[in-house]
Formats: sequence, structure tokens, C-alpha cells
Amino acid sequence: AGTVILELSKEKAAERLLERQAAQFGAAVLKVEAELSAQIRYLTQVATGQPHEGSSYAARKGCQLALNRLEYARRRLGELQRGCQQLLEA
Repeated sequence: AGTVILELSKEKAAERLLERQAAQFGAAVLKVEAELSAQIRYLTQVATGQPHEGSSYAARKGCQLALNRLEYARRRLGELQRGCQQLLEA
């Protein structure tokens, strides 16, 4: 952008150079816009807890839920065992 402005400030701007630099600037802006859009999409997925490329969130959550179910089953089996023992002792 700076080069384009410098070229425009000259009395006889080289049109081809000016057009090429303007096109390069436009391409650079499009590239930055695409990269920013990709980052925004990624951050939206991360912030909302959605699974995303490179994420281990879903696997960790599944594992944690399985561990919670296992702990519940152990606790419930312990209660059943104590209940059975009380019945046998009575």
C-alpha cells in the first residue's frame, strides 16, 4: 500500500508498476482475510467446546464420563454387597 501511494505521488506514475503493486496488495489483503476467517472459525469451535482438528476434547470427555460411570458402578456394587451381607447375617 505504501509503495502504491509513493508511486501515485510521483508526477509520472508508471501505470504497469502501479497496477502490479495494487494487485499484489489486493492479493495480500485477501490472504490475510482468509487466514483471519480460519482463525475465527477455529476459535469459535474451541470457545464453544466443539470438537475441532487437533482437539482431544471429545476423547477426554468420553474417558471422563466412562470413569464417572465406573465409579458409580463400584459404589452401587459396594452398597449391594453390604445389603447382601446384612441379609445373610440376620
